[in-house]
Amino acid sequence: MGSRARRDAERRGRRAEWTAQTWLRLKGYRLLEQRFKRPVGEIDIIARRGQTLVFVEVKQRPTLAIAQEAVPERTWQRIAQAAEIWVATHPALRTLDWRFDLIAVPAKGFPKHFIDYWRP
Repeated sequence: MGSRARRDAERRGRRAEWTAQTWLRLKGYRLLEQRFKRPVGEIDIIARRGQTLVFVEVKQRPTLAIAQEAVPERTWQRIAQAAEIWVATHPALRTLDWRFDLIAVPAKGFPKHFIDYWRP
């Protein structure tokens, strides 16, 4: 992928993450962190709603269906490893329930929040 194509993809990804963050806030989630990166994996959004920590993967693709299929099992496993690290550094939140969600952002239309999309 050329550098311009890479920049365009990065810009679309950041826009999708902003859209997902806004969507979550409107639904009553409190955002705790964005773009948490560790060598084992990356989490796009970490949020809390009530007694649940939510680790969110955001995918922007031409359609919701394509976005929904764009995250392989190995990526979810890496997200779960990063979630373990994040929770270990936030001891006050260790007792909360965890959930792994997907927010699919189509090129046109509204995002779709797939709650409890994946389980380790």
